[in-house]
Amino acid sequence: MSRPIPLPVAIAVCALALGACQSNKRNTELAYVERPVEQLYNQGARQLDDRKYAQAILFFAEVERQHPYSEWARKSMVMSAYASYQTRDYTTAISAAERYLALHPGGSEAEYAYYLIALCHFDQIIDVGRDQATTERASTALNDIIRRFPQSEYAKDARLKLDMVNDQLAGKEMTVGRWYLRSNQTLSAVNRFRNVVQNYQTTSHAPEALHRLVEAYLTLGLKDQALAAGATLGYNYPETDWYKSSYRLLTSQGVDPEAVSASERRTLIQRIIPGGK
Repeated sequence: MSRPIPLPVAIAVCALALGACQSNKRNTELAYVERPVEQLYNQGARQLDDRKYAQAILFFAEVERQHPYSEWARKSMVMSAYASYQTRDYTTAISAAERYLALHPGGSEAEYAYYLIALCHFDQIIDVGRDQATTERASTALNDIIRRFPQSEYAKDARLKLDMVNDQLAGKEMTVGRWYLRSNQTLSAVNRFRNVVQNYQTTSHAPEALHRLVEAYLTLGLKDQALAAGATLGYNYPETDWYKSSYRLLTSQGVDPEAVSASERRTLIQRIIPGGK
């Protein structure tokens, strides 16, 4: 039989529980004390500077509650989103930024709100071996910034991040394509490698993708297509080990990519990269 809890201990436990409940309530909302909007906003900004992000969010929320139609309320939405981003609460940060954009699509903070959404997706990118849905969302958000604000500093950073995102997406395609190639699902592999060449041709994976196309097309007995991939590889990446490997493969099949004239090479390249030069 369990022993009864002594009364003083029980009272202490109840007091702690009550205190915890009150603390949780305080963390959700500040007690309503009417204050000037600048005072509330500045308190939130100070908390943000001190990296007390939860407290900063409370003050910014209070700005919206007490002064919902002010310029400071608009700014507070974005500042609150930023504070949530700093705590890695990406879902809340995205939601807050999207709420701002829904209410103030032409607001002066809109550019940063779009950028913050992109950052939230970008920071959640996982390794290439797993599902890349977040990477796709990051790509969409970064392209959105570049399209909307092409001359901004945010667009400049978005372009740099987009290069990394594209490399990640191309890496995923390569991982799947290699698996198909090992599994003798050659046509499926070709589709993956072609996607890399056509849509991610500026990434570090493009030379290997072209080489894998040479391998795949030769496996299928499609020498013309293999020659097209090899000629494209030699034209764009002549010094790479991937081209050297492709050259050996092609010449072993009686095909010499270096014997192709410049005009023929352009025609061949267009089979791999529509519009390629």
